[in-house]
Amino acid sequence: MRSRDQFLDANGIDATLGTKRDPLHFRTIWISDVHLGTPGCQAQRLLEFLRATESETLYLVGDIIDGWQLKRRWYWEQSHNNVVQTVLKKAKKGTNVIFVPGNHDEVIRQFIDLDFGGIKIRDELVHTTANGKRMLVIHGDRFDGVIACAKWLAYVGDNLYTMILKFNQWFNSWRARAGLPYWSLSQYLKGKVKNAVNYITSFEDALAAEASKKGLDGVICGHIHKPEIRDINGIKYCNDGDWVESLSALVEDEAGELRLVTWGEIMQLKKSSKLAGVEDLCALPS
Repeated sequence: MRSRDQFLDANGIDATLGTKRDPLHFRTIWISDVHLGTPGCQAQRLLEFLRATESETLYLVGDIIDGWQLKRRWYWEQSHNNVVQTVLKKAKKGTNVIFVPGNHDEVIRQFIDLDFGGIKIRDELVHTTANGKRMLVIHGDRFDGVIACAKWLAYVGDNLYTMILKFNQWFNSWRARAGLPYWSLSQYLKGKVKNAVNYITSFEDALAAEASKKGLDGVICGHIHKPEIRDINGIKYCNDGDWVESLSALVEDEAGELRLVTWGEIMQLKKSSKLAGVEDLCALPS
């Protein structure tokens, strides 16, 4: 077996990669908005990501299970079971797994501050990076005006979103047969519709303001399915994305640096014995 090699990218983020069977190691990984229990959930790709990586701490930042959809219609594939079992296995083997429930799995909030199967249930908490930055970890739905003030409208929007995802599945099946790459209609619409852009900006600003009010250096959240790292008035805003569209996660290396990675990038790293050509690791699909 080869000795482990240390890979370092142009931005200073490193992951340890050994043989092709060895997982990539990060200090911390954040994932959210998996939506287990829905046809749109990319459970198999998340499973591949979880098996290809390891971390000291794994944060599940809400909407891991979609209770809203499961109430309307039961949908649960074996791959969804496999994701749950893999997370439980990680916790059993020593990974510090922390679950911060979101609005779609809000039923779990009745168990805040309890531990189940080695998984800690917390409402929100502060994560301190290896370089001393204090980051608020929270799903973020409480800072969504639609959720807070008109939950019925959120249900309507969720139904429309589900319809778009169903069309997206059909459309991308056709693209795959034509040899074309995956393309997300919902992400395209979010980027083009002015009201959607304004909604996202307001959400990001509100989360950054909350972190500032608490005297913290930044915030890590999910909820809006838009992976992002940017500075907002001196606060580091990080959104880890989702496992329906962007297939993204936020990771922290041993030096405390944060970056976004995607399923495709992690799979490419696992296949490669060199980091050459991965300078754009943090670039997400447009």
